[in-house]
Amino acid sequence: MTLPIRKAVFPVAGLGTRFLPATKAMPKEMLTVVDRPVIQHVVDEAREAGVEHLIFVTGRNKGVIEDHFDRQFELEETLSDRGKRGELDALSRDQPGPGATSFTRQQSPLGLGHAVWCARELVGKEPFALLLPDMLHHGRVPCLKGMIDAYRKQPGNYVAVYEVPQSQAHQYGIVGIEAGSGRVAKITKMIEKPPAGTAPSNLAISGRYILSAEIFDLLAKQSRGAGGEIQLTDAMIKLSETQPFYAYTFDGRIYDCGSKVGFLVANVAYALARDDIAPAFRHELAALLTD
Repeated sequence: MTLPIRKAVFPVAGLGTRFLPATKAMPKEMLTVVDRPVIQHVVDEAREAGVEHLIFVTGRNKGVIEDHFDRQFELEETLSDRGKRGELDALSRDQPGPGATSFTRQQSPLGLGHAVWCARELVGKEPFALLLPDMLHHGRVPCLKGMIDAYRKQPGNYVAVYEVPQSQAHQYGIVGIEAGSGRVAKITKMIEKPPAGTAPSNLAISGRYILSAEIFDLLAKQSRGAGGEIQLTDAMIKLSETQPFYAYTFDGRIYDCGSKVGFLVANVAYALARDDIAPAFRHELAALLTD
């Protein structure tokens, strides 16, 4: 019997140094794309895929993330007194249910693999989703939903991938896949930031994963890799020796909100996808571009 994907892990302990001074007192995950924090967009993706339990791996000065996913009675009472029914309904839709969120601390900055390992007690012995908040996936079918649909048909470990220029492949985690495969393909090789000219393909890992709980035992023994950090890719390579891994090619656009340009482009793309603001925003963009 295939176990369902009920839990999702969100590593949100990073310092966000590329966005200083904006992130001096505010987590980078709370920077807004249009009118929703980046982390809210990623949580929306997980909830649309049917995830029931949201697990956040946090660090110091990240308490505002926990507050964001909690109720604010004073705000709700003020909105109610002022008859702001639309705003109240929006808050209610975004609010996870009681017991649906958990928070744990990554007390040392030892990399993504270590952050995932910190969630081991909350995940338990079942397969789980892992979503990197920096990477926004914007498409007709939410990325994680497509991955879980594929997982139900063909159980295993999954990573979402997208095409990058071959000349830039050395900057990413890259996978090689079986020849002639479609949207879902068996992975034959994984490598983190291969030396220039040696990548097995131009398919980069895009920050969405479905992993079995056995990854935690491997991460516990994982030695430090590139950058002196515990690399998730190294543990996945070890796990692939005993379990199948599949690549899911996402059909949509991916915006790296860990970079300033990616963050700005995400704001433009998400604004243009909004019926309520797209016409006026498109007009203002056109005026800017013709000045």
